[in-house]
Amino acid sequence: MQFLGLDIGSSSVKVSAIDEEGKVVASAQYPDQEMPIDAPQAGFAEQDPAMWWEAIQKGIARLHENPAFNGQELGAIGITYQMHGLVTVDEDKNVIRPSIIWCDSRAVEIGDAAFKAIGESQCLNEFMNSPGNFTASKLKWVKENEPENFAKIHKFMLPGDYVGMKLTGEISTTISGLSEGILWNFKHNRLNTELLEHYGIPFTMVADVKETFTDHGVVTKEIAEQLGIKAGIPITYKAGDQPNNAFSLNVVNPGEIAATGGTSGVVYGVTDEAKCDPKSRVNPFAHVNHTEDTQRLGVLLCINGTGIANSWLQKNITSNMDYVSMNDAAEQSPIGANGLSYLPFGNGAERVLENSNVGAHYSNIDFNRHNQNDMIRATQEGIVFSFQYGIEVMQDMGLKPEVIRAGHANMFLSPLFRQTLANVCGAPIELLDTDGARGAATGAAVGVKHFNTFEEAFQSLNVIKTIMPETDKLKETQAAYALWKETLLKVLDKEHSTVQSS
Repeated sequence: MQFLGLDIGSSSVKVSAIDEEGKVVASAQYPDQEMPIDAPQAGFAEQDPAMWWEAIQKGIARLHENPAFNGQELGAIGITYQMHGLVTVDEDKNVIRPSIIWCDSRAVEIGDAAFKAIGESQCLNEFMNSPGNFTASKLKWVKENEPENFAKIHKFMLPGDYVGMKLTGEISTTISGLSEGILWNFKHNRLNTELLEHYGIPFTMVADVKETFTDHGVVTKEIAEQLGIKAGIPITYKAGDQPNNAFSLNVVNPGEIAATGGTSGVVYGVTDEAKCDPKSRVNPFAHVNHTEDTQRLGVLLCINGTGIANSWLQKNITSNMDYVSMNDAAEQSPIGANGLSYLPFGNGAERVLENSNVGAHYSNIDFNRHNQNDMIRATQEGIVFSFQYGIEVMQDMGLKPEVIRAGHANMFLSPLFRQTLANVCGAPIELLDTDGARGAATGAAVGVKHFNTFEEAFQSLNVIKTIMPETDKLKETQAAYALWKETLLKVLDKEHSTVQSS
């Protein structure tokens, strides 16, 4: 028996199959180049859900090229997806408009207004967050700006719910999924009817709510034939990419910390306490194992501009050097990049900056001193320092990273990046041989009860490498971070002054 995991990102789709022991037998990705993100206006970010579905089909077709994969032996399928996206469908399950995805900033003002109108205390104590720029606020934007499209909506959903619908014909979501859209009331353990009523969104538009590890429908005969797999395979796991990334790293218990550095960057800590940041700069959501009886929240720090900042540099500044060459070049620059600072905030409004959209900045450039190596190092350090800025907010909530677990992928492939992170936060980093698709496949196996415990599910998970903080470089790294933070605070002061004067 095998289990299939589907990972729907904004850059690509990855599919992986695991065996009965939880080991990967085959993986594939599609497309080879990053999927496009449309920006019809400044601050907008959209993708056509049909593009995700096409990528899934072609990714599974590539999986079939590996003789180790057997689509007729699948016991269950798990789905993970880019969080916070909005997909709307009519009664015939046709997509009404392009998906408004995670890095879209158009609903910031709508969420801020709701935060004040409903009351900051109620939002933070019951919803655990400001409505912010999350899924519910994006739907309110459609209601206000595209009433003809809003009138057609039968159900709204997240990207993973859409993929589940395509596979099974059924529309469902999860408590974890609703919480990422600020659509779950943690105090009363129910749908966030208060926000829906405030936005004038009918409750009937909400998909059926199911647990994360449960039956979300079975693959239809028609779709099974298209994909070359057997019909009737159950979908038994669905989770957003960051809860799933934490799950794939076996981060499920209070105090455990996960990190990732893909297009966006995330630090995700699990807690059993319903605490929130008063400024909603980091966001508690229901974790994959959250239940009414056992509270498990994942506190999410998200930096929109991480891997995308590095790829922008690679495409536009370094003459398309490969990433290995860029890492080597960065090593030629000293800690602190000779005083050059980089703020990686060029991918929409940043929650950790209280939804400010300050853009990306290189600061303190000296034409007689700085070179390409400094720019590359400053970029990687700037991404790391943005992590540390958010980690300090999490520490104020009682979450302290004793060890950080990350997949051996994306930004964590860079020795400089991961060592700088270990040095600035003072915690070791464990790199594990896993990724989102494998995590989704493992979740599917748990959901169908092939694995009875998380310990059993992760018995084959291996630590590839542990990066310890370098004691002789801690002060130097902290000094570079202090300069970076000073630069950021100056930019934020200028941004806030501009907003207040206007």
